[in-house]
Amino acid sequence: MRHVIALDVGGTGMKAALVAADGELLHQARRATGRERGPDAVVETILDFAAELSAYGTERFGEPAAAAGVAVPGIVDAERGIAAYSANLGWRDVPLRDRLSAKLGVPVALGHDVRTGGLAEGRIGAGKGADRFMFVPLGTGIAGAIGIEGRVEAGAHGFAGEIGHIVVRPQGSPCPCGQIGCLERYASAAAVSEAWAAACGDPEADAADCAKAVASGDPNAVRVWQDAVDALADGLVTALTLLDPRTLIIGGGLAEAGETLFTPLRDAVRRRVTFQKLPQIVPAALGDTAGCLGAGLLAWDLLATTDTEVTP
Repeated sequence: MRHVIALDVGGTGMKAALVAADGELLHQARRATGRERGPDAVVETILDFAAELSAYGTERFGEPAAAAGVAVPGIVDAERGIAAYSANLGWRDVPLRDRLSAKLGVPVALGHDVRTGGLAEGRIGAGKGADRFMFVPLGTGIAGAIGIEGRVEAGAHGFAGEIGHIVVRPQGSPCPCGQIGCLERYASAAAVSEAWAAACGDPEADAADCAKAVASGDPNAVRVWQDAVDALADGLVTALTLLDPRTLIIGGGLAEAGETLFTPLRDAVRRRVTFQKLPQIVPAALGDTAGCLGAGLLAWDLLATTDTEVTP
């Protein structure tokens, strides 16, 4: 069976899959990145993991993988196949595509983790059928993926979609990016965790605990949560003013709160729009498989441009 290798590399762990042409996950596996051993060790771990997946695929399906797709965090120069920068992994200008291609003997597509997950959500997940969408995962930070006609826009320099660094509170908290008052300082899962831990006096409390307290009617939790929702709505309205998406897909840890998030968020966005068209605001559908599915799509898309016999 023809298949591709898909790798979704995170800060501490990797998710991997062998993916069929129809998007079916034929095999899944996980592994730690080994980042405590340094950035070079992370690259070697990725190469070894990919080689193991290739060997498994050959044994299980009777032929080697036709291509590979890999999604990584940080700044990615997908055109040159370089992981330009990742604070989590300690990378600078790592030629990951060429190294993987040499290891596996197949073409390799490299993508940014959020844009790759957004590709999957837009094409086969919550945004399926939408000609314009934006995918916004609310995790440790906030990034975004801009979807246009089945593809995701990276921008001229690979920075498109960085909604987490829209300034929503100009007199607010400094952000590690160098600006003041960035969205991710107020509406990320990390920001909500920090605010709720301070409000409730429990340093171990996190965003999930805050959501539970909101559901139970705790007034301090409601205040912390609404502050985050208001900041998020401000950022999203700026994005939809510029991009006019048909669908806004919200994922990541905060989205796991379900309607505790989505009901006030839809209301907050609705109150802010004036001339703008209100998009659908929906939860992500693919969970933590989005990165692998997106990496598989990158690989199949790459084959589609180089092999006319590939079935779409």
